[in-house]
Amino acid sequence: MMGSSKGQITNVQAAVILVNYILAAGILTLPRTSVEKVKTPDVWITVILGGIIAMIVGLIIVKLNQRYPEKTFYQYSQEIVGKWMGGFLSLLIIGYFFTLSAYEVRTMAEVTGLFLLEGTPTWAIILPFMWIGLYLIIGGINTIARLFEIIFPITIVIFLLVAFLSLGIFELDNLRPVLGLGIVPMLKGIKTTALAFLGSEIMLLLVAFMKKPDKAVKVVLIGVFIPLLFYVITVVMVIGALSIDGVVTSTWPTLELMRSFEIPGLIFERFESFLLVIWIMQIFTTFTITYYAAALGLAQLFKKKIHPFVYGLVPIIYVIAMAPKNINDLFKLGDMVGNVALLLFAVLPVILLLVSRVRGGKA
Repeated sequence: MMGSSKGQITNVQAAVILVNYILAAGILTLPRTSVEKVKTPDVWITVILGGIIAMIVGLIIVKLNQRYPEKTFYQYSQEIVGKWMGGFLSLLIIGYFFTLSAYEVRTMAEVTGLFLLEGTPTWAIILPFMWIGLYLIIGGINTIARLFEIIFPITIVIFLLVAFLSLGIFELDNLRPVLGLGIVPMLKGIKTTALAFLGSEIMLLLVAFMKKPDKAVKVVLIGVFIPLLFYVITVVMVIGALSIDGVVTSTWPTLELMRSFEIPGLIFERFESFLLVIWIMQIFTTFTITYYAAALGLAQLFKKKIHPFVYGLVPIIYVIAMAPKNINDLFKLGDMVGNVALLLFAVLPVILLLVSRVRGGKA
C-alpha cells in the first residue's frame, strides 16, 4: 500500500506530529489576530471554543479515514467521487500543503531577520532551512516522527519556563471584566481562533501510517488539547501583561511580552531568544510535515516514487515563499490559506463522509 513511504508510526508519535503541526505561527500571532476581532479580554474563551471546533473537525476527518483502512486521502477519494473528481480534490489539497509550507518558511524568515539575523537577505535564511527540511523528509515518516519526539519535550519545558518568568508583569485586572460586553464580541473571533488550530487535516494521511488506526480518535483529542493549553496560556499571559490596547498595536505581541521584562542576576536577562528557539523548531516541524504531505500526495496520485517529487517541490515552495513583497502581503497569504483550509477541511470531509455512507463504502 505505502510503496512510497517508510515504516509506520505509533499512536504517541502520531499525537506528537499533530501537536507540533498545530503549534507554529499561532504562538506569535494569535494574541493579536484574536484580540483584533474580539476587542475584549474574553479572548481566552474564544480560544477554547476554537479548539473544540478543531476537535470536532478532526474527529470527522478520522471517521472518514477509518472507512478506508491503510489508505490516504489521495487514494480513497477516487473511490468515493470517481477518478477525475478525486484527483482534482487531491490536487487542491496538495496545493494547500505546499502553499502552507511556503507560508511557514517565509514567516520564519521574517521573524528571524527582524529579531536574530538583522540585515541578512531573506533567501539566505530560507534556503538552508529548506535544505535541512529536504534532508529530513528523504528519511520518510518514521524519521520525521522521531525528530518531532525530540523537539516536543524541549518545546514544553522552554515554553512553560518563559511563561512562568513573565508572571512578574502579569496584571489580573487586564483580563477583567469577564463577558462584560456579552457573548457577541466573543463569537466574532471564533473563526480566527479556530484557524489557529489548523493541523487536524494531517490526519487525512496520518491514520494510514498508524500501527493502531482504531486509536486515531484519541490521538486527535490529545493532539488538539495540548495546543489548546499552549494557546490559552499564551493569550492570558500576553493580555495580562500588555493589556488589550497594547496587544493590538504590536505585530508580534508574544515576543513583545518576552522583551518587556528582565530578571537581573541570571546569565540570560532577556528571554525572547528562548521563545524564538522553540518557535523556529515548531515552524520547522510544520514546514516539513506539510512539505512531506504534498510530496506524498503527488507520488500516490501519479503512482510514482516520492523522491522526485520531494526534490521537485523545492523550487516551487521557494518561489511561493519569496512572492510576498512585505509583511502585509505575507499576512494576506496567511488569510488566504486559512480560508481555503476552512472549505477543504471543515466542509469537504463532511460531504465525502456522507457520500461514502450513501454509497456504502468500506467500514
